[in-house]
Amino acid sequence: MKTLPRRQFLSAAAMLPAALTVPFAKQASAAATVAPSSSLKGRFYKTLKIGMIRDGAGFKEKFAIAKEAGFDGVELNAPGYDIEEVRKAIDETGLPVDGTVCADHWGVRHSDPDPAVRKKALETLLGALESTHAVGGHTVLLVVGHGKDGTEEDVWSRSVENIRQAIPLAARLGVGIAVENVWNEFCYDHAGGADQTADKFAGYIDEFASPWVGMQFDIGNHWKYGSAGDWIRTLGKRITKLDVKGFSRAENKFTPIDQGDIDYPDVVKALLEIGFHGWCAAEVGGGDLAYLKGVASAMDRSFGLVP
Repeated sequence: MKTLPRRQFLSAAAMLPAALTVPFAKQASAAATVAPSSSLKGRFYKTLKIGMIRDGAGFKEKFAIAKEAGFDGVELNAPGYDIEEVRKAIDETGLPVDGTVCADHWGVRHSDPDPAVRKKALETLLGALESTHAVGGHTVLLVVGHGKDGTEEDVWSRSVENIRQAIPLAARLGVGIAVENVWNEFCYDHAGGADQTADKFAGYIDEFASPWVGMQFDIGNHWKYGSAGDWIRTLGKRITKLDVKGFSRAENKFTPIDQGDIDYPDVVKALLEIGFHGWCAAEVGGGDLAYLKGVASAMDRSFGLVP
């Protein structure tokens, strides 16, 4: 029996979606009853959006900057990049692409009333899955639609029907579709208060009945509307990845990660309760190496990765 080199093994393991680790997560949960963990250290990996890396002439330089800043991976926008250039950057820097963000998902929506637009949205998602797989990524972040396209029922049914057609390809490639909770007036009350729950989001993900559709839960996006920790508890194993930015309820605005008033201790507690192991992407303003080091440090402090 041929043994895979360590690098190939780690690369292959990284492509498994969180949903496939559920049986192991259940075992870990049972073990946690005996010896509960109090830290995310060793199970939490930092990544960032490629657009945040303002310096660097190409992927190789940008990846090197992200690695030096303290990140474990990087997320690209897909499709649309030169696959061979990205592969070379990965090989020469040792920094993986953990996932991507689907291109044009705000403007070309799966919930659009026009079937031609929905067809284009599906084509883009399929292309994103293909190009993500080609560079070793294991998720495509997706905004599924917008409330302005109709009633909640309209947005729900149209988007589910459209996105469901991409699941066979996602399964074949081993690339998960990661739905992000955003300010798109869907599955929450945009004019409502801070006492809202994640029940509708959980129901939406369950509608697909597939381990290849989960959530890339953005911790800051809905702090205005509900408890981030409680939303994490409700979503549970549906969460395949995280995004993070800060938010101030007091000032009603987004902030740097470690500013604002998000209850990070409860977020960490909730992530430990659901047995989260995986990636968290910074999604804040970009900058140079020194700035990105600050972002990585803010993540370390917020999630209790340093003393």
